[in-house]
Amino acid sequence: MILAWYTARKFLRSFALVLGSFWGILFLIGLVEEVRKLDEDATFTRAVVLSLLNIPETLYTIMPLVMLLGAVVLFLNLARSSELVVMRASGRSALGILISPLLTALVLGGLLISVGNPMVSATQNRYDELSQTDGTRDVVSVGRNGVWMRQSAVYKDSAGVQRSGQAVISAARANGDATSLYDVSFLVLDGDNLAVRRIVADRAVLEKGHWRLFNAKDWPLGRSTNPERDASTSSQLTVATSLTASSIRDSFGAPSSIPLWQLPAFIDTLDAAGFSALKHRVWFQMELAQPLMMMAMVLLAAGFTMRPTRFGGIGKRVLLALIAGLGVFFLRNVAQVLGDSGQIPILLAAWAPPGIAVMFSIALLLHLEDG
Repeated sequence: MILAWYTARKFLRSFALVLGSFWGILFLIGLVEEVRKLDEDATFTRAVVLSLLNIPETLYTIMPLVMLLGAVVLFLNLARSSELVVMRASGRSALGILISPLLTALVLGGLLISVGNPMVSATQNRYDELSQTDGTRDVVSVGRNGVWMRQSAVYKDSAGVQRSGQAVISAARANGDATSLYDVSFLVLDGDNLAVRRIVADRAVLEKGHWRLFNAKDWPLGRSTNPERDASTSSQLTVATSLTASSIRDSFGAPSSIPLWQLPAFIDTLDAAGFSALKHRVWFQMELAQPLMMMAMVLLAAGFTMRPTRFGGIGKRVLLALIAGLGVFFLRNVAQVLGDSGQIPILLAAWAPPGIAVMFSIALLLHLEDG
């Protein structure tokens, strides 16, 4: 146990050293970028705050590589001080020595998804709010009561002059990409957020530059003293829009913007509204696989660098470890893309890359270290 605690402490120090180095580099890069984007009224403090808020998401994305480098530093230090030789001489096998770093990586992976994930979601959402200085906002919101959208709109005032306003769209449900809405309502607001027009329809289909409404009823709230008397019905009606299928899709935001433990409820909400939650399901499973990915990175580092320095070729082995880690990282991203598109099962996309890395690393260790 004393040896296990000693190895775990050294691993934590190595991991903290690498993590701190990446944090400093990313802070300086982000600060330069935010200063470059500053407008005339902004201050340097704002740039510092935005840079600090943006760092956690980047660090969270590359955390497997940080774990890999932390493990590389650990094993190189143990080899340089001949502690690996002493451990092996005491009767410890390579896999026995790795138990403590692997358990440490497992605990760090658990903390990453239980504590780090909500923190990253909160900081990234705050960063998005502060960086949107032009007042833009998401055009789509999904809730228990259905789908809500906001778009620009043109209406006629009491004098018949066209003016610009906003339209709030609500629907009971939608298709997978929100280009077809059902039981839909359009409420047009003027510049003072007063209702000037209301339309309800059985269905609305997004076409190029307009919504096509079916079985619609239109109330002229702003130009009529009796809107119900002056209301009109039509089998088809068009309403101009600047929305596109891609802008609606992008408005949902990345799954990473939602805390991990809120994802199941959000997925149920998307399903109830008729949207596809495939990307969110894949992200949820990939987050659950993070501890296994961390352990795989430690095993990869051990397979290439857990050898005495007298054998030489330290630079070559470190380079091979980095290449292998980047390969697993690339495989994970490819699997995520394939899972998001539905070409492979969700569980395979999330758990296969770390599983493959673990099996490859153990095979490499058994071949090089234990004969």
